[in-house]
Amino acid sequence: MKFNILTFVIFLVINFGALAIGGLFTTEGVSSTWYAELNKAPWTPPGWFFGFAWTTIMLCFSFYMEKLWRLEENKKQVLLIFLFQVLLNIGWNPLFFYLHEEALGLLVILALTLVVSFFLFNYRKQLGAASIFILPYFIWILVASSLNAYIVWMN
Repeated sequence: MKFNILTFVIFLVINFGALAIGGLFTTEGVSSTWYAELNKAPWTPPGWFFGFAWTTIMLCFSFYMEKLWRLEENKKQVLLIFLFQVLLNIGWNPLFFYLHEEALGLLVILALTLVVSFFLFNYRKQLGAASIFILPYFIWILVASSLNAYIVWMN
């Protein structure tokens, strides 16, 4: 089977839709007074980087999911794990930015890290070189988890 543009677009819409829904709960986000006054990790990137990172991640992850969807026979499992990832991704924003529940946010982002890790390591043999498309997500979620953990421990 060849690349399926419709499947890619569906994953793209869901992924960016999740970011948009999560964004509704970020309020002022990184520009808020609350966030500005937190003790943040020295490796915290500038605010503009977050949008760039998530755009790149979701483009790559949509390519990854299109290929996984084509190759994996157990589509129900893939869909359930994917939707769990969506819920975790959306759920972190209101916990962290809206409710200021940094510790609960850390639990959610650590769960998200486990889900992304599962995608990477469970399907890497099946996807081969295409597994590279989930690496931006994996790397970023490790960084984001460390940023969240630093905030929990230092505030």
